[in-house]
Amino acid sequence: MATANWRTINIDLLDPESSSNFPTSSLLPSIAPVSASEVQTLAGQIRQLLRGGDTEGALRGALENAPYGGDATAKDKEIHLQTVTGILQSTPASSIPTLLTRIFSSAGGPETLDTLMKYLYKGMSSSSSTTSASASSATSRAMTPQQTGFTQIGGGRVGGGEGGGQAMSVLLSWHEKVVEVAGAGCIVRVMTDRRTV
Repeated sequence: MATANWRTINIDLLDPESSSNFPTSSLLPSIAPVSASEVQTLAGQIRQLLRGGDTEGALRGALENAPYGGDATAKDKEIHLQTVTGILQSTPASSIPTLLTRIFSSAGGPETLDTLMKYLYKGMSSSSSTTSASASSATSRAMTPQQTGFTQIGGGRVGGGEGGGQAMSVLLSWHEKVVEVAGAGCIVRVMTDRRTV
């Protein structure tokens, strides 16, 4: 019999499928570095396509060249998010299903719609935090102390007035159409992907 204490044996080292037997960095896909100037250039090119009336080309260009890694800072990702949401807001609601169907049926379509879903969730999270922050700052600016000892809140529009509700409505509409075209698996793939936009 072995004199080793069996409670101190690390059984994960004996399992060939254990994460301690292979580098966990191999789980991340290789991502080409993106510089800030490339993000700015891409945003300009996408705006040109949008002005020319090529909504599908603009959306494809934005989604296929998402700044995942490298030198992409939070500011660069925010610029790209604003570019994508600008495309989404300028697209007529009646053309969304046909546009998504064409993208989904093309080469690399499901991955492109997965990236779109990432931007929808990112836009929903940033617009809700922006709306709540602007509403609280508007409320604090509009508060005036009164002689009675009470504070009166006035002079502001209800809900912050920043158009956050309209932007959220557009994002939710796109979310519904993407799920109709790509299925619910798109949501699962976005939630489990380690690459963030």
